[in-house]
Amino acid sequence: MYRYIIAGLTLLLSTTLTADELKMPIGTQGDRDMQRPVNGMAKQSVEDRYGAPEMIKGPVGDPPITIWKYNGYSVYFEYDRVIHTVLHKS
Repeated sequence: MYRYIIAGLTLLLSTTLTADELKMPIGTQGDRDMQRPVNGMAKQSVEDRYGAPEMIKGPVGDPPITIWKYNGYSVYFEYDRVIHTVLHKS
């Protein structure tokens, strides 16, 4: 019995694992240094500081997610708070 366990462990340890490397180009995104809303900001604060959005989508789902589109980025809100800001491809 032990002979089979030792043989199995020896075979397992002697097996070489290999993986292929997949390189994917990163899309060109907008200006990373661009001032944009940060997580936790309230909708009113975003509008006061960055102005009215060009377009509003939503709210959709539960919790409600709303997207405000600006020139160069989109701001995602959950209820009244920013949860993510995404740069647009340039």
